[in-house]
Amino acid sequence: MKKLLLLFVLMSSFIWAQMPNIANVWTNNSRPYIGTIGTDNETIKLKIEISEQNRKNDQEYFVSGYSLVENNTSKYEGKLKITKYKDGKRKGVVYGDYELAEENKGKHSGIFTGKFIYTFKWNKKTEKIENPYIEFIGNWKSYDGTLDFKTNLKNQ
Repeated sequence: MKKLLLLFVLMSSFIWAQMPNIANVWTNNSRPYIGTIGTDNETIKLKIEISEQNRKNDQEYFVSGYSLVENNTSKYEGKLKITKYKDGKRKGVVYGDYELAEENKGKHSGIFTGKFIYTFKWNKKTEKIENPYIEFIGNWKSYDGTLDFKTNLKNQ
């Protein structure tokens, strides 16, 4: 009976375990993600100004900020959703999906969609994350459907 009770307690702790809140990771120390968009590999900057963990689903984060391509700045809102987490002894990897919807302000506004990967090393001595690397790989499609570009953004 004691073994059955212990098994039940252990199982319930896994069920009620919550993902730690890593909302501050996505803001990238107030620096923009920089990358390319389109066939001409134009420079794009994407800044996440606000990041909040979803209270109902701790695997999701609501984000907002702005994107910048040439002289075109657009505000956006969206979400990042963690789909997988691998924890190694010294290295962690978080995988997920994202969707960011820009304000509809004409031909050069649309929706970013794709996958992200976040890798980091854990320093046991300092108990801090080192060498964080975040990459967003996906597409941007204009609301009117006339433009569809590949995107690739990384933290700096």
